[in-house]
Amino acid sequence: MTAKPIDFKDVSTDGLTSSPYAETLAGLRANEARYFKNKYDLDFSTKAADKAKKLVNYVSKVLLEKDIVISSTPLEATEFIVDGIRWTYVFYESGLAINVLYSLENTKKRAVGFKLSMGMPIPEELASKFKFARQKSKLAGEIRGSFFIVKGEY
Repeated sequence: MTAKPIDFKDVSTDGLTSSPYAETLAGLRANEARYFKNKYDLDFSTKAADKAKKLVNYVSKVLLEKDIVISSTPLEATEFIVDGIRWTYVFYESGLAINVLYSLENTKKRAVGFKLSMGMPIPEELASKFKFARQKSKLAGEIRGSFFIVKGEY
């Protein structure tokens, strides 16, 4: 399966239907697609996680910096480079979306972001390590998010 562009006007749960939060996870994914289209004129595309194992493994490796192992099944992933930043996303069955923002030149611009779909409980592996802020989204309802700064080289 090839990467499919995410439509943020006609939000679809394609690729996410096994998630109990498929609707809000689809909104969260569409919210990211809209951000990249508006900011960088980039079409945000994802592919099935089983076709993007390198990306899922990369995100898992970066998470080990904080001893985090995500227990949920990855559903979709994507990666692209824009303005010298490598962006890698994985969307999980639990309703969690993780992105690694990794500047190729500025070591101070590297972070991992966590976003939770509306209604999704905070995963145990994140609950004791992070506080989550809330933001409103027309596409995703209420998004809760947190992050950490990446120290290592990946």
